Amino acid sequence: MSGHSKWANIKHRKGRVDALRARITTKIGREITVAVKMGGADPAGNMRLKLVLQKAKENNVPKDNIQRAIQRGSGAGDGSNYEELTYEGYGPGGVAVMVEVLTDNRNRTAADVRHLFSKYGGNLGETGCVGWMFKKQGIFLVSADGEMDEDELMLLAIEAGADDFKTEDDEYEIICSPEAFEKVQMVLEENNLNLNMARIAMLSDTTVALAEEDGQKMIRMLDALEDHDDVQEVYSNFDFPDEE
Repeated sequence: MSGHSKWANIKHRKGRVDALRARITTKIGREITVAVKMGGADPAGNMRLKLVLQKAKENNVPKDNIQRAIQRGSGAGDGSNYEELTYEGYGPGGVAVMVEVLTDNRNRTAADVRHLFSKYGGNLGETGCVGWMFKKQGIFLVSADGEMDEDELMLLAIEAGADDFKTEDDEYEIICSPEAFEKVQMVLEENNLNLNMARIAMLSDTTVALAEEDGQKMIRMLDALEDHDDVQEVYSNFDFPDEE
């Protein structure tokens, strides 16, 4: 079940954390506020909040920022109403792209996203045009420098409910269904494993290999989308060799 990871976009995001620190803190704060508004301030009974708090931990979001976002969601302070939207389209070379946003102005955001697709050689499509290529799955990235070896960790993950296990550089990647996410996370944490990432994401089983020119355009397009204030997540199915 091991092999080379397909999820280039997730690794790409992970590598840009330092450059996007302030913006990521703002975006995660917005996501916390929406999660609290929708499901309450107790992460034990609010899976969405639990996931975004995990994301805040991974990105070292200050506790004060987290607390302020929770208070806003509970009714104190900012009364902005954010709308969740997903845009779908194609990037350079026919790559499938899904963009999840939280916005208080859908017309502004739609125009901005459409412009960014076009600017980098892509085009925004209709709802459903690429969504069928993606499936919601849980993903964990576990540091490979722990005491547990690869075979032992793979067996532990599979027994906990994981569907797939891959080796990627200095990390292990574990994939599971959304339903098994909490159980797998609990087992990994109980065994004191260093989780570099724990996320429920939209992943594709197929990838599109890009040549150098299209690959560079795709990376610039991802960077531009992720830099937009309203964009929370960007998923794509491109494959671009590290050496290029």
